[in-house]
This record gives sequence, C-alpha cells and structure tokens, in this order.
Amino acid sequence: MSLRSIVTAFLCAIGISAQAASPQPSLADEVSAKAALAVSQLQKRAGGKLDYSEKSLVVIEEILDEASQYKDQLSKKDQDALVELIGSYILEVAHRKHGGKYLWHEKENQPVLVIGEPKFHVAIITFNKVRGRMSGDKGDNIPFFYEGFAERVKSATPGTKALYV
Repeated sequence: MSLRSIVTAFLCAIGISAQAASPQPSLADEVSAKAALAVSQLQKRAGGKLDYSEKSLVVIEEILDEASQYKDQLSKKDQDALVELIGSYILEVAHRKHGGKYLWHEKENQPVLVIGEPKFHVAIITFNKVRGRMSGDKGDNIPFFYEGFAERVKSATPGTKALYV
C-alpha cells in the first residue's frame, strides 16, 4: 500500500469522525485518538512495529523520510493532517514513557506535553519537527530529537525549565 493511499484513507477517517456530534473531547483524548489513528493507518507500512515504544520512533523516521519524497504531491491539508497524526504519535510515546499533562501551546498552535511540574518543567512540541522532517530535512531526525528530550527529563533538577521544539 502506498503512502499516498494511506494518507487518503486516514483523511477519510478524520472527515467522518469530525462530523460526528459528540461532547468536546479533552486535549489528551484528541492527542491519544490521533496517535491511535496514526497507528491504525501506518501499522502495515511499519511492519507492526508501532507499539508506542521509544524504539518505534525509528520506524516513524523511516515513514517521514519516505513521505518527504511525496510531499509535493500532497495538498497542504493532507500534509497538515499527516503532521498532526505523526506528531500526536510522538507525543503519546513520550506521555506513556514519562507521564505529564497535555496543554495547548498558543504561540505554536499545537499541543505540548509538559512533564515534571511543579518540581521542574520539561516540555515537548512535535508538529514543527515532523513538518521539517517531512520536508526532507534530515537534521530534524525524530529519534535524535526525542532522545534529547528524554535525557533532559531524566536529568532534570528542581527549577529546570526546557521546551523541546
């Protein structure tokens, strides 16, 4: 199955679920649902390796490398949807490993996962990094980015304030 057909399939799924009348979900519910949709739509391409583990981010990196080759064939709406799904998956990997809470980052207009409050504050936003990687920038390597964040969480001391963008 090509990446283009995968993108088309999950966009249809998003459109259908977005029309359903239901109470407003929490930000955590939205991130979790988008991460789950990423898993369901990309799992076959990922060879069954999308299990919310840190090591699964290597597969996400491969998928984004492949997507960068087709980026120009996707509409801006499709690109944004893919960024949100994969960005949410990365956030959910971090949340399952480190806990924390989801907030909305007004300036970046995307969810942010904040870990350690009130003792320390280490936060991560992912959509910009995913967008950069999908644009072909190998410097936006997802496993490397996540590893830096995870190490900062582990080594945080009282008063630490860091945002990984």
